[in-house]
Amino acid sequence: MGSFSILHWLIVLVIVVLVFGTKKLRNVGSDLGGAIKSFKDAMKEEKKSEEERKVETIDAEVIDKTKH
Repeated sequence: MGSFSILHWLIVLVIVVLVFGTKKLRNVGSDLGGAIKSFKDAMKEEKKSEEERKVETIDAEVIDKTKH
């Protein structure tokens, strides 16, 4: 039982379109794209926040070492 051929995938696609309709599928695709975009933005924000915390820690260590 190997992988499906392109004909099998086309039949599945036609059945899905018939069951759900193109408008519903378009809405699902749009919602999924928005969720992925929000997730990427949150990851970028977290990485930026983490880099800012590293800079603050390095500055604090340098200040402490020069006072001694």
